[in-house]
Amino acid sequence: MSSGASLTATVRQCAILAGGLATRLGAISAQTPKPALQIGDRPFLAWQMQELCRFGVEEVLFLTGHLSDTLRRTVHAIAADLPRPLTIRFSEEPVRAGTGGALFHAAAQLDERFLLCNGDSLFDTNIAALLADAARDSADCLARMTVREVADPSRYGIVTLEQGRVVKFHERPPEEHVGPGLMNAGIYLLDRRIVAETTSVCSLERDVLPRLAAGGLVAATIGDGYFIDIGIPDDLQRADVELPAVLSRPALLLDRDGTLNIDYGWVGTSARWEFFPGAEDAVRAATQAGWHVFIVTNQSGIARGFYTEAAMHALHAEVADRLRAAGGTIDDIRYCPFHPTARLAAFRQQSDWRKPQPGMLQDLIRAWRLDPARCVMVGDQPTDVQAAEAAGVQGYLFPGGNLRRFVAPLLSAPR
Repeated sequence: MSSGASLTATVRQCAILAGGLATRLGAISAQTPKPALQIGDRPFLAWQMQELCRFGVEEVLFLTGHLSDTLRRTVHAIAADLPRPLTIRFSEEPVRAGTGGALFHAAAQLDERFLLCNGDSLFDTNIAALLADAARDSADCLARMTVREVADPSRYGIVTLEQGRVVKFHERPPEEHVGPGLMNAGIYLLDRRIVAETTSVCSLERDVLPRLAAGGLVAATIGDGYFIDIGIPDDLQRADVELPAVLSRPALLLDRDGTLNIDYGWVGTSARWEFFPGAEDAVRAATQAGWHVFIVTNQSGIARGFYTEAAMHALHAEVADRLRAAGGTIDDIRYCPFHPTARLAAFRQQSDWRKPQPGMLQDLIRAWRLDPARCVMVGDQPTDVQAAEAAGVQGYLFPGGNLRRFVAPLLSAPR
């Protein structure tokens, strides 16, 4: 694989703070944990968990307290319906421990580096940008957080930055603050060493982060995008209308060999992988624009015995990590290992997943609840375009050259 950004941007675990009492919602949340409240056609957490799995998260650790049994049942039902599998774990605080105390009690289950987010807010931003920035942080940095500029930050924590480091952190804006500010958007990338800064009952926002920021140990990534906090009834109602529309994304579906990477013939190892010029930029641009990005690829090299499915999965994992390190993400991958004249009998068959048949695209459309009219498929073979058209998706034939320049007008067109 060609040289590129460090793969240390990869983070597999996210902890979700989901133990709050939701007192501002009153009777609405008396029997239902706030993160489990219905937004559109599914619980709020379902939207959040689907977003997390887009960026390489494979395990979610729920930090629970209030109505924890109800939350567990909701989470397991959500996980069964997600487009990508997630390992689910729970850490229940023994007392009302606060956001920092929740980490303290979960210490034994935390990865060396992990994401942390609030279970009652969602920031539609490019998490890969946060991960890519964090890969360049110095070893003493214990936290990197997302921040977002807002006209009125009175309801949120506000931060002051100098050269990418947080120098001041307020759980609420100081009285003298007037006008717009950088709000704490509630997504953090944390080093597990931060647990040593917590106690059994404490607030991450009030007790821990301000102290670390004063020591220069907290960095920030400025993001943009839709933000919603469902902590009050008006915003809960607003989320019910807005969030499903915002997260109903357009999708860029990419062929692999000859489009995303140079086709050297049945590429099955990282040693033979080379990104097409502009490929990493194309994926980053699509992610930043709020698009899903998928790979849809025929892999008859498996059927021919040139490499195994395990080797292909390892390659795809490395490719996805490389793209996240460059600030973009591959949300999901579909591949077809079958061929009608395969050397290996296990893969010798006709398949409606093999392009020009549309099976792979149709499965992505179903799993991710996509609108085919808002999807585009880019590939280097007529079979790519034929598969797209059969799935109701607009197909485009990539002639080679720079992939970023080719997809730029597709991303800017109305969807």
